[in-house]
Amino acid sequence: MALVGIARLASQGELLEAKRSVQYFEIPSRSILNRTKPNMPFQWTINPYRGCEFGCKYCYARYTHEFMEMDAFDFEDRIYAKSAAAHLLRQELGRIDRKEHIAIGTATDPYQPAERRFGRTRSILEVFARERGRFLSITTKSDLVLRDVELLQEIMRGNVLSVNLTITTLDEKLARLLEPRAPAPRLRLEAVRRLSEAGICVSVFPNPIMPGITDGERQLDRLAKAARDAGALSFGGGPLFLMPSAQKVFLPFLEKEFPELAPRYREWYEKSAYLGRAYKDALLQRVRRIRDRYGLASGPIEYRPELWEGEEQGELFPLGKDT
Repeated sequence: MALVGIARLASQGELLEAKRSVQYFEIPSRSILNRTKPNMPFQWTINPYRGCEFGCKYCYARYTHEFMEMDAFDFEDRIYAKSAAAHLLRQELGRIDRKEHIAIGTATDPYQPAERRFGRTRSILEVFARERGRFLSITTKSDLVLRDVELLQEIMRGNVLSVNLTITTLDEKLARLLEPRAPAPRLRLEAVRRLSEAGICVSVFPNPIMPGITDGERQLDRLAKAARDAGALSFGGGPLFLMPSAQKVFLPFLEKEFPELAPRYREWYEKSAYLGRAYKDALLQRVRRIRDRYGLASGPIEYRPELWEGEEQGELFPLGKDT
């Protein structure tokens, strides 16, 4: 059967570099900004790469490789760098209202190992460093973000920027099971500390919070305290979202590493990728209680950039809502 759309583009991608079992390709892109669905805390997303080498067992974004006629397991071994990312961004930004929020790294990590080679994320940040009056966020599991501290400081002078470090657990053994190729939690906490010392608004996301694995009060409390002590200003996360493509990887993982939990997960996620309302409400209360204990906010912090251009501050800069 002839490949069409993104599958055809992927099949024509130029092999850029390969190491171990991971292959890197360049893929043509028609756009770099993607519009989100209603009710999201941001209106636009940017993901400089397709696929993510960190190999997180729970990753919901594995479905994007299925669009390219690939297996969910290919997601961590076939990485696609989007071509002309900065050029596309410069073209598209003029059509984006400055009040609308842009989130970088919502599906694949913008600072995964491919970034050391191809620099697509840095090229995007260089565009934003020349912008004024934008609302931006970056989410990553990687301490590679420290490479761009000076660039992030420049972006903050003219735009509202928050950097979010995802730290699922402080247990390094558990982190290695869940996120086999991601930087260790201690490296991410150090990145939080150094970003904070550089004056950058930084948050810690314990996402996704997994029932019976990372959702315990003591675990979340320890993580929130470590985040506060490292200089994080906000903390918040939500429960595991487990799409069918992610189930193909996560459920066999549970059978091997947490066999007592596997039947319960199959029951919980049999009919939906979302957990039930009762669990979500209980988790929300738990996270809120822990966050309040350490004086952490639930979302982006209010500040006025030095070179801000646009309307006066006020209602444009609210503290985040509970997650």
